[in-house]
Amino acid sequence: MVLKLYGYGPSTCTSRVRTVLEEKGLEYELPPIDVLSGAHKTEEYANEFHPFNKIPVLIDTETGVKVYESRAIAQYIAVKYRDTGIDLSPSESDLKAYAGFQQALSIELSYFDPNTTRITFEKVFKKALNLGPADEDVVKAKLVDLDKSLQGYERILSKQKYLAGDNITLADLFHLPYGAMAEPFWVRRASRKVPGY
Repeated sequence: MVLKLYGYGPSTCTSRVRTVLEEKGLEYELPPIDVLSGAHKTEEYANEFHPFNKIPVLIDTETGVKVYESRAIAQYIAVKYRDTGIDLSPSESDLKAYAGFQQALSIELSYFDPNTTRITFEKVFKKALNLGPADEDVVKAKLVDLDKSLQGYERILSKQKYLAGDNITLADLFHLPYGAMAEPFWVRRASRKVPGY
């Protein structure tokens, strides 16, 4: 197997990379990192894989390239495998498309991710990791910020099909791990409120 993605299945960052790998139709290995036991917090892990003790990390055994940080990994995959599956990253030679793509990446990272990451931590991971109850004041504040951000998204998406234009890119896919996490909560909530759901 050429691509080895060291990560943890439920991690949104690992899911972000897996989404890109699946969209490109690429085979890969997922050697698990036991984050619940702190396997990624060792000095050995920091020296061998990720200097900030985070996940995921991609090792391309064909090229010997090691990439950490989920968005950087995704961009590496999109460029290396540009001709496999759909093209998720416009070429720098098309400056207009490339600028729109970079802008869309920045929008996701600046306006969507900070809010959804914190909401997800409070509502999902705190409970899963026995870190106490969610701070509902933080959740409410982040939901207000997210709503403002989504208004900006609406302005953009009312004029074009995707965040960077008329073609799907990494910027669009980067949103998906949070949507996948939210779905079970929505179904559970809807089933309590909507008869027959």
